[in-house]
Amino acid sequence: MKKIIAFALLAGMTLSMAACGTKTEDGAKTDAPAGSGNTFTVGFDQDFPPFGYVGDDGEFTGFDIEMATECAKRMGKEIVLQPIDWDAKDMELESGTIDCIWNGFTMNGREDQYTWSDSYMDNTQVVITKKDSGIAKLSDLAGKIVEVQKESSAQSALEDEDHTELLASFGEFLQVAEYNTAFMDLESGAVDAIAIDIGVANFQLEGREDDYVILEEVISSEQYGIGFLKGNEELRDEVQSTLLEMVDDGTFAEISERYFGYDVCTLKK
Repeated sequence: MKKIIAFALLAGMTLSMAACGTKTEDGAKTDAPAGSGNTFTVGFDQDFPPFGYVGDDGEFTGFDIEMATECAKRMGKEIVLQPIDWDAKDMELESGTIDCIWNGFTMNGREDQYTWSDSYMDNTQVVITKKDSGIAKLSDLAGKIVEVQKESSAQSALEDEDHTELLASFGEFLQVAEYNTAFMDLESGAVDAIAIDIGVANFQLEGREDDYVILEEVISSEQYGIGFLKGNEELRDEVQSTLLEMVDDGTFAEISERYFGYDVCTLKK
């Protein structure tokens, strides 16, 4: 009986470990842990188009997803796309669940928290509102309900000391788990404005320009980079070298054109 119980426990543990495998790009599972020699595990927010999201075919896609996938291919590694809760990104990286955070990840204000690649794209924080809202500049947000994605660059920018007065002027400052929810709130009238990255804003407003507007006055400008665990310079150097190859042969520009209509690259040798 003891042998039977021991066997059953062992079988259960084996099944449990198998269930913890990480999904690869095609949705299959792999038991290879992050950081192993033949895999490259990228942590990303799957609700952050155009950088990372679920496409119409049910597969993960986006600008950063395509860049990471091509990068892994050139490094001779299997890409493992790991969706994460954005507010748990540090825990995922520190536990070794992911090798890097690559998903419209702002470097500014976080320079000492990660080992960074060089900036590969400039970004700006803007405000979206309805065209008939009467909001034309940042000062018009006084008394209004403004929403951001929790732990986003927009939240960080608005909570920066440079925007203390602006933030204090809001009637309410709300955070939600993802920007899809924020846009539904804006559409329903539950909020008056959304603070958001310009790339995400342009993507979300495509085809809806008659109803919404991006304020000309911006909140702040920033740079995107790939964040690795502090001290993991070896993997950072390998990825950055591969990215520069993609810049040189035009692959970076080709992927960028598909998502933004121009080459966003800021990488330089």
